[in-house]
Amino acid sequence: MTSDEKLPDKSSQSAVDDFLRKVALAPAKPVGEGRGRLVFAMDATASRQPSWDRASHIQAEMFTETAALGGLDIQLVYYRGFGECKASPWIDNSKDLLRRMTRVFCQAGQTQIAKILKHTIRESEREKVAALVFVGDCVEEDIDKLGHLAGRLGLLGVPCFMFHEGQEPLSRSAFQQIARLSGGAYCPFDANSAQHLRDLLSAVAVFAAGGRKALENYGRRKGGIVSLLTHQVK
Repeated sequence: MTSDEKLPDKSSQSAVDDFLRKVALAPAKPVGEGRGRLVFAMDATASRQPSWDRASHIQAEMFTETAALGGLDIQLVYYRGFGECKASPWIDNSKDLLRRMTRVFCQAGQTQIAKILKHTIRESEREKVAALVFVGDCVEEDIDKLGHLAGRLGLLGVPCFMFHEGQEPLSRSAFQQIARLSGGAYCPFDANSAQHLRDLLSAVAVFAAGGRKALENYGRRKGGIVSLLTHQVK
């Protein structure tokens, strides 16, 4: 067993269980709506370069697992440096997404999560977005403002799935509140949980493309931590 395949300890397993339960309870994409749309947002400030590199290799499975469900369109959004926040066009294949991600290098700067949430609101008002995935390690913004934006996403039926790297307590609380107010879920991860992050990202992608039933079928087939979804989805 390699370092990124270690089983989670009891505390992290509990967090994974809670995350998967909340995925199962989130609003599902109605059957027959066509391709799912997922905003994949990342903190690209300087501290996150190693995690950005890991995510670049993980994301391909998000497309692989959704191909039979009608497909998935992903929009990459990231912030870095002095006020820079960019969004890609909507992407329907892993090759294009990987090419765009590998062109980005992290730069020092403050968090811009409010911009991510506002952008997702605008996108979903134009055409339904099934979910927002955010991967980051810190919050340096007004939590009341972030909470208001998360609540607006909740009203639009766009759950935020917040993946938190590290253990910083104030950031953890902020991410948890964003997840709760939007109807999404929170899950911590670290450098030793790349396999778990891969499985959970794929599970959210399957949910975005095919809804709860697809997620249940994926859990049966995949096994591991994703198999925990089987009884929760029922």
